[in-house]
Amino acid sequence: MRILSLMAFRNLVQARRRTLLLGSAIGLVTALLVLLLSLSQGIADNLVKSATTLSAGHVVVAGFYKPSPSQAIPMVTGAAKVEEVIRASTPDLDYIISRGRGWGKFVGPGGAVQSGFAGVTLGNEPRFVGSLALATQDEYKEGGKHEILGDASRLAEPGACILFVNQAKRLEVDVGDSITFVTETNDGRTNTIDLTVVAVARDLGMLSSWSVLGNMESLRKVYRLSDDTTGAFWVYLKDIDDAEAAMTTLRVSLAQAGYQLMDHDPNPFFFKFETVGGEDWTGQKLDVTIWRDEVSFLTRILDVFNVVSVFIASVLLVIIAVGIINTMFNIVRERTREIGTMRAVGIQRGAVLGLFLIEATMLGLFGTSMGALSGSLLALLLDALAIPVPNMAMKAIFLSDTLQFAVNPATLALCVGVLTVCTGLAAVWPAVLAARLRPIVALGYTS
Repeated sequence: MRILSLMAFRNLVQARRRTLLLGSAIGLVTALLVLLLSLSQGIADNLVKSATTLSAGHVVVAGFYKPSPSQAIPMVTGAAKVEEVIRASTPDLDYIISRGRGWGKFVGPGGAVQSGFAGVTLGNEPRFVGSLALATQDEYKEGGKHEILGDASRLAEPGACILFVNQAKRLEVDVGDSITFVTETNDGRTNTIDLTVVAVARDLGMLSSWSVLGNMESLRKVYRLSDDTTGAFWVYLKDIDDAEAAMTTLRVSLAQAGYQLMDHDPNPFFFKFETVGGEDWTGQKLDVTIWRDEVSFLTRILDVFNVVSVFIASVLLVIIAVGIINTMFNIVRERTREIGTMRAVGIQRGAVLGLFLIEATMLGLFGTSMGALSGSLLALLLDALAIPVPNMAMKAIFLSDTLQFAVNPATLALCVGVLTVCTGLAAVWPAVLAARLRPIVALGYTS
């Protein structure tokens, strides 16, 4: 094997022009695939960050309360006891927060927006301030200074709220201005509360378009809720990959504690209103999901993007594979007499086959390694440039106002491995033909 590898390497060096041409083509495909997967990973990272900041914890314990069969309110009653069960049943627990859930109209000087109202208890959310990126004046207004808009820690103040850039623009408000929240309470009455904007955060795509962050006490006040009522418990684990197992454990524990549970439905809670409203039951039912369920409409978009990326790379790889097959056939034809000499001195067919496969695999490894390195450097450069996303539709998909790329070492290794193997497989048939050549025929071959 060592001798065959050395021979294959020397053959590649001798035909350096052909090696560089094919290696560059393979590298280009690899670089494109790495770039697309880095963009996909950037979107996925944004999705996890945005989802676990605005929409869900790693595991969500929420539910619906039905005072009558036709009315469904997204809240959890007897919250303290539910939290006790969660803490006792989650061994990998990091921390728990409770978020209020509301929906209504926010009215400002420039108009009104319909949006969700997330009730935050800042003292119970240790990572909230650090996970929320605030906008600067120049991102919000043309000609503005590069200064942070507000202070997220002020959300603990009574009547405080945080808007996102697009919401603040539509309402035409700035930090320190007042807006009014108008909603229908659980008993069917209309109620309002005045809120003060204490910060403006950067848009997080689709998730931030329908979420205004407010104080939990303000939400309880406008909906006239008791202190033992919340919208949902967001359970954060030490490892997000344990979310599904933790959800299964929690469902068992909550059922054993006597709580009624909804069937697991991997969709956001607002998709479930019609179903729950049509069911003939009253009282409280808990709904246990994971973060991916709460943003399933976005994960489907990401899955489609990944499929398209792999499809594009696969088409290019097929084209490159055809080129490799043709090139290897040419190599076999050019080296027919050399193959005859090798066979005449006693080298077996298996060794001839191995020589050509090793040569093709070395070529693939060279091309994919250079392509993976180039693609990674380009991805890091584009990420550092913070290229603005051109329109709102793309911002909604990318969950950011700039293109973000994330290079995953495991993904790089997978790309190099898979594409190298594909390159080697493309050379199998030409290599088999080379191994089948009879020595006497090969020695008498003239091109």
